[in-house]
Amino acid sequence: MASYVAEYFGAGRSASRQIEEHNARLFAAQQRLRRGPTIEVFFPRHIDNSRLVKAPDMVRLREMRLFTAASLVFFTLVMIYGWQHFSSIELGYHVEAQKQQLEQLREENRQLRLTQAELAQPERIDALARQMGMDVVRPDQVVRLGDSVPDAAPIMAQSAPPLLIASGGR
Repeated sequence: MASYVAEYFGAGRSASRQIEEHNARLFAAQQRLRRGPTIEVFFPRHIDNSRLVKAPDMVRLREMRLFTAASLVFFTLVMIYGWQHFSSIELGYHVEAQKQQLEQLREENRQLRLTQAELAQPERIDALARQMGMDVVRPDQVVRLGDSVPDAAPIMAQSAPPLLIASGGR
């Protein structure tokens, strides 16, 4: 009983060491029961396979080539599909950007037409002309190109056409 108690409490050994020793004793007992009364002897066999040459398996080689070709075709088709898909997405973004630019240019054109219409109002032009001191044109101030000039008067050549509207009183 004392040996059992000493073995149970380990006599100062760690728990993992106790488990290892217990497992080793059980393993040795199992081997004794398996062997029986005779001792087993193993003779190692050294096999030299250096002279052996593996014959090529033509069916397997054909199957591998066919699988590789099918995989390559499948991969190519997937890549073409992906390229087309992403190209269509990219073109969609490009079209949307062009639509936004067109809308922006239309709005700018509309603003410029409104500004032009505002600046070309006859009442506004008349008010600006009066602020600058201009007056209504008198009939003797207008020179028409189709009018005939009296033959008696000498004509001097000019590089610029005469002013059609002159300031009143100057």
